[in-house]
Amino acid sequence: MKPAQGILQLPQALATRNIGAGIEILRTNGKLIHSLSPSDEGSAVFVGYLAECVDVGIADATFLKRLLHRYSSSLRVTLPLADYLYLRTADGVVAMFEREFEQAIRHFSAVLALGDDIQDKALVAVLNFWIGRCLRQEARYEDALNYVIRARKLASDLNYPRMAAVVQVLEAWIVFQEDKPNEALAILRESEATLSGSDDYTTLGHIQSVYGRIARRQGRFQQALRHFEKAIELYQKRDLQHRNVARSLVNIAYVKRHIALHLRCRLDNKVEHKRKTVRNAGASASSSREQERGQFEALHEQAFAHLADAMDTYRRLKDHRGIGGVHITRSYLYLDEGVLDRALADASEAFELGAQKKDYVLQSRARILQSAVEMAWFEEQLEENPDHDHPAEAASDFAREAVEFAKCTQSRRLLAKAFIALGQTVSSDFYQDLAAGERCCDKATALLDRKNQDYVWRELQSLKQKVLRTERIDSKLRAWSQGIVGDSSFQQISEEFAAMIIPNVWKRENRKISKVAERLSISPKKVRRILRKVGIGILSGDVSVAEEPGWPPSPRRDNRAKKSRRVHQGDSQFTTETREFASSGGNAVRHTNSRSHAKVGI
Repeated sequence: MKPAQGILQLPQALATRNIGAGIEILRTNGKLIHSLSPSDEGSAVFVGYLAECVDVGIADATFLKRLLHRYSSSLRVTLPLADYLYLRTADGVVAMFEREFEQAIRHFSAVLALGDDIQDKALVAVLNFWIGRCLRQEARYEDALNYVIRARKLASDLNYPRMAAVVQVLEAWIVFQEDKPNEALAILRESEATLSGSDDYTTLGHIQSVYGRIARRQGRFQQALRHFEKAIELYQKRDLQHRNVARSLVNIAYVKRHIALHLRCRLDNKVEHKRKTVRNAGASASSSREQERGQFEALHEQAFAHLADAMDTYRRLKDHRGIGGVHITRSYLYLDEGVLDRALADASEAFELGAQKKDYVLQSRARILQSAVEMAWFEEQLEENPDHDHPAEAASDFAREAVEFAKCTQSRRLLAKAFIALGQTVSSDFYQDLAAGERCCDKATALLDRKNQDYVWRELQSLKQKVLRTERIDSKLRAWSQGIVGDSSFQQISEEFAAMIIPNVWKRENRKISKVAERLSISPKKVRRILRKVGIGILSGDVSVAEEPGWPPSPRRDNRAKKSRRVHQGDSQFTTETREFASSGGNAVRHTNSRSHAKVGI
């Protein structure tokens, strides 16, 4: 049986991004497609066409895989070369959708090696595009860009501007990952203008998603939310259960986490100002704080709900990278709330998923997060488990492994984040290796673009300040021990020493002024005075604003008893900075996990 004439029009419909026409061709030939047999003339070619439909999002990868099973290895060796190449192309698409990227690259490369024998030159462009996409998934950005540029030029030479525009979206993403956001934005706008009249909602959704990621990195969180919500709207025009809806939900959750952090930071920064007027304006100040606490918790509840929805989709698709991304974002939320057991459990799950697939990006991200959680255990002086490593040692081990995994990619940003994590551990009070911390700072600085001073850059500056401040303290203590005091009086030296010691004791005593006074045998009044002198605002009482009842605490010994909360329908409107977020209902389920230092072998 010969494929119907309409099927032969599929490549043209896809190359011109006339997605509706492609869907109609598949619908019209539905019976023929399902009964396709290897003995049918041209059937192998059609399987190759169907693989392109899978990539566009109008055909199912699982069905394609079942079709390929009809072509046994013994049968394939008897086929004409062109038929064999189309089947091998389809094999690559199945592997790509199963996130077996190395296997997919081998299939596509084998076909490209015989490129002179491929009559369908558009397919050559598509194969280069797919290889670039697989390499991008592995964070091999430099390698990927070579294939992507080649694909774009081939599409342009074939006079397929919309195909070239699709390739440009991937090019923009890679350029963005190489810390060139302005260049990426220019490429995206050109691509969007070319595709604006098409019904390629999937690619249009990708464009909005990349816009959102750029805005997120630049700290323009409201704009980022709008782009991610627009991406979901476009994806769902193609398919209500589109796989990339889950990715956008994870992005939205991550943005809301950062908004919540900014909200908490803003409240903390008001402490010193409010301290002087709190007695006269106590009622209004308390009301404002309560409102902002409510906003913080509402943001976290919404983020957990988005992640739960995304997890359902990723589990249905068996997408390890997606599931790992949910675990990592959820772990950061738990870390922000001080629920360290659950933060560590989610980070460990993410690492194990990465290890199963040898996903170096996911493994490095997970190890960075595990290091941060362990440092939180150490810094808060929480109880240690004698069956596990010391938290600071575990943090250092995780950070070193994160560096090694990141080196297996071409992601400069990921490697910089790993070096920052390592710098934070080696310069901690446990190791006090300031020289190693400084080397980590230098390596991270060399990897980041100074023009893009986002949250990673700020983390690096914070680490640098910590290293330099500790070095100054050490040098001053050494000078005093040798009797070198300069023009300072004994009273001035005492005050400087108190400013070094009291803030750290205050942190270790759960920020309780009365505990510090008791430990050091000094008056609470002096503790408050020194804390204010070094810039730590204190209200009347033993805690700072961020530690008042109702505000998510820093990790404490009672963090294990923290109960899960549920997302309530109809969250209240937020203030100008936090309103108009995507509303979400349902329950965000949080599972309790025990703290574990189990490490998967590299």
